[in-house]
Amino acid sequence: MNTTKNYLFTSERLGFRNWIEDDIPKMAEINSDPNVMEFFPSLQSAEQTDLFIRRMQQQFEEKSYCYFAVDVLDTDTFIGFIGLSDKDFESDFTPSVDIGWRLSEKQWKKGYATEGALACLKYG
Repeated sequence: MNTTKNYLFTSERLGFRNWIEDDIPKMAEINSDPNVMEFFPSLQSAEQTDLFIRRMQQQFEEKSYCYFAVDVLDTDTFIGFIGLSDKDFESDFTPSVDIGWRLSEKQWKKGYATEGALACLKYG
């Protein structure tokens, strides 16, 4: 995993990039927030977050898309992820590609999810 921030693409306010080592504790904090994870089965540990990030990195290498690490461009602040991911578990709607996001609660109600999702669809 590299340690530099190189944006693959940007929107008006957001930069989308591959994951870096420094993102793991920041994303783990988001994944352990009960408000962020309210509609998920459980909170995620730092180890689960690390595995998730490595899975996204592998998916990007194979397919050129994933749930991207996202920064606010003006402040260089990491806010979570927005992107596309394969869903291949057994279900009536799989296999499929999901568009999703998970953002720090401090970044809610700013339009970042909508802006980011639209940017990902243009990129993908």
